[in-house]
Amino acid sequence: MIAPRSKLAVIFCALGILFLTTANAPVLVPDVSQDKISIKGDFNGAQLLLFGAITYPPGTRNSEAADIVVVLKGPTESIIVREKQKVAGIWINASSSEFRSAPGFYAIASSRPVEEIVDPKTADIFELGLSHLQLSPAGAIDSEELNRFTQGLVDLNSRGGLYENLPNSVEITDSVLYKARINLPASVPVGKYSAETFLIIDGRVEAAEIKDITIEKMGFGRFITNLSENYGFIYGLLAVLISVLLGWGAGYLFRKM
Repeated sequence: MIAPRSKLAVIFCALGILFLTTANAPVLVPDVSQDKISIKGDFNGAQLLLFGAITYPPGTRNSEAADIVVVLKGPTESIIVREKQKVAGIWINASSSEFRSAPGFYAIASSRPVEEIVDPKTADIFELGLSHLQLSPAGAIDSEELNRFTQGLVDLNSRGGLYENLPNSVEITDSVLYKARINLPASVPVGKYSAETFLIIDGRVEAAEIKDITIEKMGFGRFITNLSENYGFIYGLLAVLISVLLGWGAGYLFRKM
């Protein structure tokens, strides 16, 4: 049986080892050019600068084998992907699949192609890359069908500029400073985003940090969004009233012509 003092010695020894391990690990100090982006009526997109520094423990040499991967994603939403098929010359919705945690926007920037930086297992764990997204399908679905619908969702959002893979787009200066630029399209969804920065050395994630970013509508657009989300009945009545008024106005003008 271990004496109480011996137990304390073991605990303090373990804490000391943990402290030394943490103290000898590199640290990321990330930042973003804007942590709040406002969407107004004339919004046609924006560019986000993600930058920061890698601090190494005293007495250690900067690793030239270090890579930086930056992932900007959000907001998470449930989405149904429908597959169209041509039947008797008409395109109709056929099978569908629901994903419960699909990001409305996803962009990954890296100092090298991700497949050259980490192995597939590590990429799966940290969701590094469009082919490694964990979308949480609802219900039972076989792997072949899951891959087909996942690829369909990725292709659709990639064409709309909402999903991007940006290899070789992170600049690292003197193995210490880094920066990356990610473009946000005009159709970027509003909500909460996370900018995740990973320091990877020799295929291992040595440090990771997260910065929160908010994209929100301002002005009349924000008023309409809040009305539709919180006062659906009033929003519906106003939509019907506006449609009736526009129809009446158009009919009145045609009668005068």
